[in-house]
Amino acid sequence: MGFWDFIYSFGIILSLIMMVVSLIISARCKSAFKKYSKVATSNGMTGAMAAQYILQAYGVTDVSIQHISGDLTDNYSPKDKTLNLSDSVYNTASVAAVGVAAHECGHAIQHNVGFMPNKIRSLLVPFANIGSRLGPYVAIIGAAMMGYLNSNYSDNALGSTIFWVGILMFTFAVLFYLVTLPVELDASRRALKILEGNGLLQAQEMKGARSVLSAAAMTYVAAAASAILTLLRLISYGKRRN
Repeated sequence: MGFWDFIYSFGIILSLIMMVVSLIISARCKSAFKKYSKVATSNGMTGAMAAQYILQAYGVTDVSIQHISGDLTDNYSPKDKTLNLSDSVYNTASVAAVGVAAHECGHAIQHNVGFMPNKIRSLLVPFANIGSRLGPYVAIIGAAMMGYLNSNYSDNALGSTIFWVGILMFTFAVLFYLVTLPVELDASRRALKILEGNGLLQAQEMKGARSVLSAAAMTYVAAAASAILTLLRLISYGKRRN
């Protein structure tokens, strides 16, 4: 059995396995955050206080810190230059809150210093948004047309063209997920280095911060793996239809 035949035949099983793995990783991430949300920082520093300290220490003076609703909805918006911290991070003096806040500060610092993978990811955003929403459907329509035209006409070029346009669209989404990996890992690396180097967390507290950020990083690995598997399944489906 060839590679594409294997992907086509076992694609559903592989997708189900990936879905289970993703759920497990997500659960572990939430569990780690919940666990270390109960561990108070020895210096009483909250997520917002840690973010303010880090941004000032690293010369990022044009970013504002905002309080947003939800849990684990924290993000950095380069467009608005805002560091958005959720309910469970902003006013919470816990190891998990400080770790997450430092991670988002890592993104702000990346933007400030012109971190190249971050620039590439920003360029991919509009293409990835369209590709992730429409790419699979366009590819499936094209593949279906290939099968229909092939059985009724000698020329299936139109269906093939539509199929590969859909594949190209979704490829941008896959590239976005792949570029996101080094961006997120670098933000966590910067965060841990800052927290330890500036003494914002003690040695035992650093262990908790590493656990939270490592668990979060695995969710991005799972997302990238799922996107790649989806792309391979689409291609194998098109090859079979053709």
